[in-house]
Amino acid sequence: MSGLIYGLLPHVGCIGFIVFSVLGVTAATAVFKPLLLNPYFFHILIALAIFFATVAAAIYLKKNGLLSWSGIKRKKGYLFTLYGTTIGVNLLLFMIIFPIIANVSAGASLATAVSGAFGGSGDLELSETESLVSLQVNIPCPGHAPLITGELQKINGVENVRFRFPDLFDIAYDFQKTSMEQIISLDVFNTYKATIISEKEL
Repeated sequence: MSGLIYGLLPHVGCIGFIVFSVLGVTAATAVFKPLLLNPYFFHILIALAIFFATVAAAIYLKKNGLLSWSGIKRKKGYLFTLYGTTIGVNLLLFMIIFPIIANVSAGASLATAVSGAFGGSGDLELSETESLVSLQVNIPCPGHAPLITGELQKINGVENVRFRFPDLFDIAYDFQKTSMEQIISLDVFNTYKATIISEKEL
């Protein structure tokens, strides 16, 4: 249980941004946005998760008079469980939960979000005035995906955005209203560089 808590605690900012993005609470997302714009935020989260787990382990060992190498050996099962759960929660968030929720926050149904997060870009339907561009964005973790999709959806003419694990974004846009150049020039891409992987037009 402790590992679960310490695994989730550092991600409060990412989780809060995602929840408020899904709910459309723009004022709240503005509070969390500066955190996600920090390129070192991912590394800080990992360090915090390990730090919290280490503090919890030290308190537990000291409380039981086992804060020593011999005590660590005696309680290695507890420590493996604590650190294993902490790491497992982080992997679950980064590799499964965040990719799916990124697409839910972009307006996709849960089933579409799941298939889209781990699938290809070929099943996005385009109208006669739409183009599709796929970007690879240098985000530190999938927890940043809602930030990118949110910024893309602010562009007039962007009709659909889908995130694909680990760092790909498929954008369907009306080329009569916007352009690939306008999309790629978003301010957020000054922090997280975007590279065009493919383009498609009808």
